[in-house]
Amino acid sequence: MEKRRAGSSGLELSRLGLGTMTWGRDTDEIEAADQCRAYLDAGGNFLDTSPTYGDGDSERLIGGLISTLFKREEVVIASKAGINLNENARRVNATRQFLISDLDRTLERLGTDYVDLWQIHSWDELTPLDETLSALDYAYTSGRARYVGVSNYSGWQLARAATKQQSNSMKAPLSCAQNEYSLLNRDAENEILDAAENCGLGFIAWAPLGRGVLTGKYRNGIPSDSRAAAPHFAKQVEPYLDDHSARIVEAVVVAAQGLGFSPLEIALAWVRDAPGITTALVGARTGAQLRGILKSEEIELPSIVRSALDDVSF
Repeated sequence: MEKRRAGSSGLELSRLGLGTMTWGRDTDEIEAADQCRAYLDAGGNFLDTSPTYGDGDSERLIGGLISTLFKREEVVIASKAGINLNENARRVNATRQFLISDLDRTLERLGTDYVDLWQIHSWDELTPLDETLSALDYAYTSGRARYVGVSNYSGWQLARAATKQQSNSMKAPLSCAQNEYSLLNRDAENEILDAAENCGLGFIAWAPLGRGVLTGKYRNGIPSDSRAAAPHFAKQVEPYLDDHSARIVEAVVVAAQGLGFSPLEIALAWVRDAPGITTALVGARTGAQLRGILKSEEIELPSIVRSALDDVSF
């Protein structure tokens, strides 16, 4: 699998990253190991997790795979901090105290003394940006994080954070920005991708398959084994089950039929090779499902198909 440099940093990520949001909740230890093995066998090197995935179980599962399935230095492990899950409530908390405590818990669950990439999960309107960024500086200078970045920031928020870090050589330089990006959600093209490029940052695309909708599985309803049928995922999928999204999905299906590929492969290849993308995160419930997703590595979209999909999804 092709590796790409994350902006102007020295961090190299495979162009498809393995997202582990379902690990520990919908994906058990055996399936997680099977997925990881399939991904590594395909040449991937990037695992993305968070304390919020399975209430920390995703990180615990990854920690159990270190040394048993792969050597620590061979895999880039990324995690996040800044979301406080308290009594089933989800609240952004990017204070220095909470972020550093979150990182310490992450390292304990992973069973390692560092993460390769540590990201602020979301912008915190109640905490001064300098305080939030000071936690990144601490993680970086203490060796707990090899690289740092931010997630779900708008264009101006990203540019402000990156500029503050670049203005002082004693601060931790941002390496990556992570945002949602797919044919169903192209909001990142509104300043975010430009901000990342101009600040020398890599870009990690999450939900490149439109939260599963671009696979075509919801064209005739909601399958009982799909994310939209699961109470904890239904609200995430619902926004993409409208008429506008349906028209884009049909265009992807037509393109797939014409090229002899699956809709999933078409939609993923579109994101993977879009300008400014370092890596696109993919996830699955099973190893078999992931192997099907990884087949997208074999295709490259003709320019005329990419252009048509650009137009229909604009």
